[in-house]
Amino acid sequence: MKHFFLTLASISFSALGAEKPNVLFIISDDLTATALSCYGNEVCKTPNIDRLASQGTRFTRAYCQGTYCGPSRASFMSGYYPHAIKMLGYGSPRPAIGDRATWAQHFKNNGYYTARVSKIFHMGVPGGIEKGTDGADDPASWTERFNSPGPEWKAPGDGETLENNADGRKPGPVGGNTFVVVEADGDDLVHSDGKTTAKAIELIKKHKDEPFFLGVGFVRPHVPFVAPRKDYTDFLPYSKMALPPKIENDWADIPKAGINYKTSKNMKMDIRRQKKAVGGYYASVVFMDRLVGQVLDAVSEAGLDDNTIVIFTSDHGYHLGEHDFWAKVSLHDESAAVPLIIRMPGKKPAVCNSLVELLDLYPTLSSLCGLEVPKRLQGKDISKLMSDPKEKVRDAAFSVNGKGFLLREQDWAYIAYGKDGKGDEELFDMKKDPKQYTNLAKDPAHAEVIARFRVQMAAKLKEVRTNDLGLRY
Repeated sequence: MKHFFLTLASISFSALGAEKPNVLFIISDDLTATALSCYGNEVCKTPNIDRLASQGTRFTRAYCQGTYCGPSRASFMSGYYPHAIKMLGYGSPRPAIGDRATWAQHFKNNGYYTARVSKIFHMGVPGGIEKGTDGADDPASWTERFNSPGPEWKAPGDGETLENNADGRKPGPVGGNTFVVVEADGDDLVHSDGKTTAKAIELIKKHKDEPFFLGVGFVRPHVPFVAPRKDYTDFLPYSKMALPPKIENDWADIPKAGINYKTSKNMKMDIRRQKKAVGGYYASVVFMDRLVGQVLDAVSEAGLDDNTIVIFTSDHGYHLGEHDFWAKVSLHDESAAVPLIIRMPGKKPAVCNSLVELLDLYPTLSSLCGLEVPKRLQGKDISKLMSDPKEKVRDAAFSVNGKGFLLREQDWAYIAYGKDGKGDEELFDMKKDPKQYTNLAKDPAHAEVIARFRVQMAAKLKEVRTNDLGLRY
């Protein structure tokens, strides 16, 4: 009878009288959707995430609300935009939200066992992972929490520092938040993510008879690019890795604030090192994908597939040489867009091209699980998109990076820098120019589009400020 009910196009489990569904939230760190084969990558194969996508709803236009770790995670876990909680750094949202419940805490307050394994709120990588510390975690959110210390760039194996090492004076890997590749010796359990997987499997088995909200935070493919040797096989030699096109005068129409903080130029990475960076990143993705598969298998083996909602995403995207940019922070699509897959029992597999935000996860999962959706949340309930992927919930996605603001519509991407978005601008026609090579902000032919976006941006910033926190920025 339960399985029959779950095949209906219902809004929530509780509406059908079914037991509370489990929530398995899997988040990768610094993952661009373009590195996944289910999003079109033909070099980096991710069969386990692909499997999840084939069973759930794959969102093609999902956006983070902060294009680096701290603001993004604080946002979707608290239910507020980064500026609303004054969170453009790497702290906890707790001082801003007071006694208001975070996403996981809301489930805990409603009878769920809640646990996080490794990085859900911000946690320094590699430093915090090496030390095994809690980072900016929120204790009130969890029944239990577990860290997964690992050696990171110190892992035994063959390593090279790619960033700021043009003269090769750094013979091996150098620690810190820097581009390092390590083809590591040993098995998965040498690494933080291997330990995270083992703990997640243990918790699924242990708590299979009670409703749980389990947050599983993988730190790969965040630098350093460390993975077991076997995961590098398809990317050797590195010289066969392809780089994005190099466009002459590509930066000429990008405002200074729009030039990313990491570039091929300021990192002093020549073509060889750039190709090795792509290979190392892909190997880290393959490693992470393999571990995701083990966690999904544990759900199946515990007999929980029919009562577990699975979410897979990343905290933000990542540049892999597009515009000669690397890493995160930029407000271009490579950095602002994220992979998002939601598998809900009873829902047919689908691809949804509607605009969604990570901020929508808190209200959506609350709705799907039959919990009250707090009115204060600034995200939207997107659950109807899993019944009809052609539906629309929002006209534009909004994201920030500390220097500017993004409004991403289906056909346009508008970026405004400076306080209140009244500085330099970028405008891209995403139908004609999906790789964002031509900034149309100063083109007189697009003056009306710019004028419209200026009005929309002012309205959005006013909306973000309108909250119950009493905070202003």
